[in-house]
Amino acid sequence: MPSSKKQEEFDRQLDLLQIREFRKTGNLEILGELYHKYMHLVYGLCLKYLKNRADAQDAVMQIFEKLTIESVKQEIYHFRSWLYVVSKNHCLLELRKKNSENDHLKKMQLNEQSFVENDFEMHPLDEEKKMTDALYKCIEKLKKEQQQSIRLFYLQKKCYREIAHALQCDEKSVKSFIQNGKRNLKICLETNNGR
Repeated sequence: MPSSKKQEEFDRQLDLLQIREFRKTGNLEILGELYHKYMHLVYGLCLKYLKNRADAQDAVMQIFEKLTIESVKQEIYHFRSWLYVVSKNHCLLELRKKNSENDHLKKMQLNEQSFVENDFEMHPLDEEKKMTDALYKCIEKLKKEQQQSIRLFYLQKKCYREIAHALQCDEKSVKSFIQNGKRNLKICLETNNGR
């Protein structure tokens, strides 16, 4: 046991010499060599917190960048312990950022009106699964050409030329059917909620 304590103290002193040498010279090779000694521990810690290999690998690189700045600013007495705290704080900050982004996304999803791509005029029929009964009822109320054009364009993803061929009319008429159909769908949904 006493020999392992001596070894730990020797390693600590060696780390301090390297950190002081880096602070004096600014030589990144010295810091890189020191960091490399503990990199596997940093990676393990990051993996434990971030739960994702790619994120943990990115964090290992970001922490090294952080060391180049922080090790000059702060007085370090025990590099390994200091590195653990810096790494842990980095991971916690990343988790906080990720949670903040997730919270923001959840709020945005709850308030669909703030999403441009969910605006009815932009995408009235985004996906068949998401269509409501009211929308189906309103589609059924459209004139035959509008109804066919809307279904072919939005549900079957056909272009104007293909729709014109299917309906045996010109592309200008198809465009008109779609625009009028969208307007009529909006009016139908707003006035009587599809009933």
